[in-house]
Amino acid sequence: MNDFGDHDERLVSADPEGAEEQVIEAALRPKQLADFVGQDRVREQLSLVLHSALRRGRTPDHVLLSGGPGLGKTTLAMIIAAELGQPLRISSGPAIERAGDLAAILSTLAEGEVLFLDEIHRMARPAEEMLYMAMEDFRVDVVVGKGPGATAIPLDIAPFTLVGATTRAGMLPGPLRDRFGFVAHMDFYGPAELEVIVKRSARLLDVRITDDGAAEVAGRSRGTPRIANRLLRRVRDYAEVRADGVVDLDLARSALSLYEVDERGLDRLDRAVLGSLLRKFGGGPVGLSTLAVSVGEEPETVEVVAEPFLVRQGLLARTPRGRIATPAAWAHLGLTPPPTAPLAGTLFEVDGEGPGPQ
Repeated sequence: MNDFGDHDERLVSADPEGAEEQVIEAALRPKQLADFVGQDRVREQLSLVLHSALRRGRTPDHVLLSGGPGLGKTTLAMIIAAELGQPLRISSGPAIERAGDLAAILSTLAEGEVLFLDEIHRMARPAEEMLYMAMEDFRVDVVVGKGPGATAIPLDIAPFTLVGATTRAGMLPGPLRDRFGFVAHMDFYGPAELEVIVKRSARLLDVRITDDGAAEVAGRSRGTPRIANRLLRRVRDYAEVRADGVVDLDLARSALSLYEVDERGLDRLDRAVLGSLLRKFGGGPVGLSTLAVSVGEEPETVEVVAEPFLVRQGLLARTPRGRIATPAAWAHLGLTPPPTAPLAGTLFEVDGEGPGPQ
């Protein structure tokens, strides 16, 4: 049985619609490692780690999963607990604001239990330092009192397996990363893998979908299973209300067009960012803050939500002078670049996650 904690239960009870979405997502998650689609190398390596620990009767090494949102990190954490036959305790880095918060969680873990910390790179520094000792020695020091009279009381905790997940592996401190016995990076999915996921989800949701319909949904899912499942549910709604319930190629295209998801997977925000960059700024260069203001969004939203996919698609580049559109961006929006538009061949891309000139 999965233990989602009181915090999650309050969220579910306060948002019935969100609760329904969570129930649907939980139903679509594979329950065993053999049923997990994609990430073949990670799946094989993780299987060896888990089955070796089971044969030796020992708690498996701690596991770190990195990769973009929606690639299956939480699902793998649930599968790890299921494969080990252990309960799963779920929390997140931002929820652990003090070392005492972490100590309270660790002290209640049973032997062999799996603790999943999402966005582990956002944990408070005092809690992070406490986690070092817990991961290595299964012990924490609880400080009682303040100032010169403070006393550290050692507290033994049961052996457990920590599964950490992060969308920004570069922000994870080296000492914490080195304490994980198994580190895996999850890549974006290919169209064929996403098509398998869409067909599997369609069966579970009792949605009738053709092969070309599934391929169309998969092709617009940005390489992400979570998005594929979300688009499938929206296409299902369209098919039930405006058609006979069967999702074929034409219906999938009509539905996704209505939901403003184009043939490359770009949504309203993506096209707004590209359109502003091209029409208002001649293709750039332009700073992140200026670009965000032009589309009425926060800079962080543009940088975290829209930019990674646009860069992966070769439609936008980060440079020392700002954001610049590539020739592919002009072609995708059906616009003709002016003679002064920057060319992709002359760009020097910045691989860092920080913004360009503001």
